[in-house]
Amino acid sequence: MNITLPPVPVPVANYVDAVRVGNLLFLAGNTPAADWKYKGKVGKDLTVQEGYDTARQVGLIMLAKVRVALGSLDRVKRVVKVFGMVNSADGFGDQPKVVNGFSDLMVEVFGAAAGKHARSAVGMAGLPFNNAVEVEMIVEVAE
Repeated sequence: MNITLPPVPVPVANYVDAVRVGNLLFLAGNTPAADWKYKGKVGKDLTVQEGYDTARQVGLIMLAKVRVALGSLDRVKRVVKVFGMVNSADGFGDQPKVVNGFSDLMVEVFGAAAGKHARSAVGMAGLPFNNAVEVEMIVEVAE
């Protein structure tokens, strides 16, 4: 697919990247890498496209973390739920278009049957380190 996954960053606080319970893998909220080019509020500091690109970058990091947790992305049976948070300017309402950067990547990697997921895309007054996007994800693991 010509996609290169980034190295997995170390958690920045007192948590783990992923917790498996039965056949579900719960991933902690992830933001882009510290050196990611876009920071700030979408709709003020960033365009929707820059937010979309940021959400896709978060997706690449999360795929890398899934691969570490499971040993292979082939063990993902289904992306179940995504919770996308967008650092939003007052009055900004295009959070779903931003989080599509993440969702489109999951469908690209896993196909529509396994990659399409239930989702929330919400605006936040702020995110850690002034990041534009943070995403949580739950995946079903194939045995």
